[in-house]
Amino acid sequence: MSISDIIVQVLMMLAALIFLSPFYFLLVNSVKTLGDIMVNAADWPAQFHWSNYSNAWKMTRFPEALTNSLIITIISNLLIALFSAMAAYRLVRANTGLNRFIFMMFVSAMVIPFQSIMIPLLKVIGWLGVTNSMFGLILSYMGLGIPLSIFLFHGFVKSIPLEIEEAGTVDGASSYGVFGRIVLPMLKPMLVTVIILNCLWIWNDYLLPSLILQSPELRTIPLATFAFFGQYSKQWDIALPALVLGITPIIIFFLSLQRYIVEGVAAGSVKG
Repeated sequence: MSISDIIVQVLMMLAALIFLSPFYFLLVNSVKTLGDIMVNAADWPAQFHWSNYSNAWKMTRFPEALTNSLIITIISNLLIALFSAMAAYRLVRANTGLNRFIFMMFVSAMVIPFQSIMIPLLKVIGWLGVTNSMFGLILSYMGLGIPLSIFLFHGFVKSIPLEIEEAGTVDGASSYGVFGRIVLPMLKPMLVTVIILNCLWIWNDYLLPSLILQSPELRTIPLATFAFFGQYSKQWDIALPALVLGITPIIIFFLSLQRYIVEGVAAGSVKG
């Protein structure tokens, strides 16, 4: 191994330690008392207070918040992935001037800051009568998540040989049959990539749920956790265990499927 390789590996290890350091502070301080956290947050706990987790579980009503987050994340992801895949397939295969214009509109929507459409979005949600409901939040996530998903699917669909679809048509498959039985299974790498990226976004999102959901029984995990951060006091000994409980499911999900992100994006860039 050359000296340059050793230097690169050392730098990569240092970078990994820097990026992992917040997890150290999170895990270590989640089992401390509030006083110990205030004295020195970097110290190893003198005594592990596992009761912090049981207190966080009760005070956040974690099973209820977890159920709400799961429902919103799963339904939003399935709808975004399905509609985006169908739209991208149609935009690629029917390569008309109108479809190219529509695709450019979707791409343009990706660069619009959320803050610039936040108030109009809330007005539309109120006009539809779906404020303070999971349906209204899911509908908002669909509108915000579909442009990027269509962009990713669009590049991937271009890499699928048209001859495979023509063979399915010759065998008697309808256009829906070709998409459902031939194209959709071939979209699996990008499908998983889109789901992972949107899961990370929706699961950890605080701003949009805080604008749409007002009822305590509809709170997601970020909303339930934020309740410990007041203007004049912060309950770190409860908030940190709640954060650990909240990020554990999404970390497990991400680590189990992360290889599909690189695979899907790389495959989608072949002809994109």
